[in-house]
Amino acid sequence: MAHLRSRRRLALAVPVALSLTASLGFLPAAAQAAPRAESAAQAADAENFAYLVNTRTDHRTIESVEKAIAKAGGTVVVAYDKIGVIVVHSANPAFAQQIRKVPGVQSAGASRTSPVTAAGTTDEGAVQYLSKAEAAKIAGRSTAGEEPLEADQWDLRAIGADKAAQIDPGSKKVTVAVIDVGVDDTHPDIAPNFSAAQSANCVSGKADTTYGSWRPVDADHYHGTHVAGEIAAARNGIGVAGVAPGVKVAGITVAQPDANQLFFPESVVCAFVFAADHGVEVTNNSYYVDPWQYNCMDDPDQRAIVDSVNRAQLYAQRKGTLNVAAAGNSNDDLDSNALVDASSPDDSTPVTRTVDPHRCFDVPTQLPGVVTVSATGVTAAKSYYSSYGDGVIDVAAPGGDKYKIPDTPSKNGRILSTLPNDSYGFLQGTSMATPHVAAVAALLKSTHPWATPAQLQALLKAQADNPGCPTGPYDGDGDGVVDATCVGGKRINGFYGFGIVNALRAVK
Repeated sequence: MAHLRSRRRLALAVPVALSLTASLGFLPAAAQAAPRAESAAQAADAENFAYLVNTRTDHRTIESVEKAIAKAGGTVVVAYDKIGVIVVHSANPAFAQQIRKVPGVQSAGASRTSPVTAAGTTDEGAVQYLSKAEAAKIAGRSTAGEEPLEADQWDLRAIGADKAAQIDPGSKKVTVAVIDVGVDDTHPDIAPNFSAAQSANCVSGKADTTYGSWRPVDADHYHGTHVAGEIAAARNGIGVAGVAPGVKVAGITVAQPDANQLFFPESVVCAFVFAADHGVEVTNNSYYVDPWQYNCMDDPDQRAIVDSVNRAQLYAQRKGTLNVAAAGNSNDDLDSNALVDASSPDDSTPVTRTVDPHRCFDVPTQLPGVVTVSATGVTAAKSYYSSYGDGVIDVAAPGGDKYKIPDTPSKNGRILSTLPNDSYGFLQGTSMATPHVAAVAALLKSTHPWATPAQLQALLKAQADNPGCPTGPYDGDGDGVVDATCVGGKRINGFYGFGIVNALRAVK
């Protein structure tokens, strides 16, 4: 069984993020025209590489560049004129070098290192499915007014989401889009709040809105369904409850349909633009863009990836969308001077490299304006796997921790949520913490409908509860070895950022 790979994030101070935006020449959006695409027959095949060509946004430049693309042996798959990003397929091995010389091209490069995906890595532990016997045991402990499995949802109580739902479960006018491996909208806990009109499949780089295209291809693609349930599982007397059970949830599929489930940049560009153009208020991003763990600016291919995805997510922000992303499951200090990347490129043969955190960026988490989330367990301590870093983490939320045992029927410290085929199960990771933050942001948007993405992020931070750095050595897995060092004070620190988000405060 394949699982979503480990989620990590590189440190980036705000001034560096702003200089990154300026240095790449990210321009304001132009006309709000829909992306132009060629026929499906012109999609990439195993002989072609996919490329990203980033240009100025005026129509004359784009038309000129498209002529040059054809001359260089490329075929336009989709052109996002409003942000100046063109997705191209070409069998010409010199395509990128040739197109970078064309006037108006600001960056260009391959979006992968192999036309066929190869390797995949794992999330922070395999999914644990809930058996019927276990479900019955949990249901027997539920109290009046609770969902049948809510007795096991310690995470709701940890951020006051159970009490918040009694005051305001969130507005149907607010949608959180889960950019992931797919969402099973037929699940009885998700169906009542699912927005098909704001869902799509972006795997090709072009949005496919065919009904059901957003669904996972099989039960192994469970990650997005789990995330969606954490956000907006309905309080309908079935299964679990979401943090914001009154808001809408959408699914935008970006993962490749094979066992490796890789997220390539052209798919993510499509997802951000689609979300923005379809009125999505919040996106949940529990992944990094493949094939590079960190995209280094001195490499022209990786620079083009940073450029294209940043244009798309900044466009979403300008349209009113707040983007929330996971910090990672490597217990890395993201405020360090250097990080070792042994997993890239993950679509061919990885090569161990040491990356400079001031020149190499984790996408989309490290992009300007994106909310970065670390994970906590039932005791509110940083989860043993969660990456951290002073000035890097914005906020924290329950993501589960198998070493911290809650007083629940299952005694399982992970997060219980929905899975495909009407199932339920436990997962842990910053991937699970992120939807808690996205859901609280949706509650804030419900109570402050005119708030901008920047204002929503400020509210998340202002209403968070910060435990402060541990008073003693941090030993997350209990093996007697110090695993991490927290830097900062009670108000802001490297483990929790501004603190653990609070759903109850969001609705008061």
